[in-house]
Amino acid sequence: MTYVRACGLSELEEDTPKRVELDGTPVSVVHTEGEVFAIHDICSHANVSLSEGEVEDCQIECWLHGSAFDLRTGKPSGLPATRPVPVYPVKIEGGSVLVDVHASLTQES
Repeated sequence: MTYVRACGLSELEEDTPKRVELDGTPVSVVHTEGEVFAIHDICSHANVSLSEGEVEDCQIECWLHGSAFDLRTGKPSGLPATRPVPVYPVKIEGGSVLVDVHASLTQES
């Protein structure tokens, strides 16, 4: 696995997505429910940044059409999105949030 630094843990506000670009991949990093998640920042339904949406119940909502994606699996919980978005492995080291955008945890169902 190839982890790269996304941001400092102290830079994350609870339930507030932070957009970063890692190796050319747009990623939304979210600290919620005591964990840190990394999810592809572009909605699978429309070319919209998920980091501009709200986080609730371990889901991030696309502000444009209201689809919400599970931060653990990337799966949408409702229409209009029908396809998941990639989620990426995260680890915390020395106060830094590290993400591997080359190892998606998302599984198509």
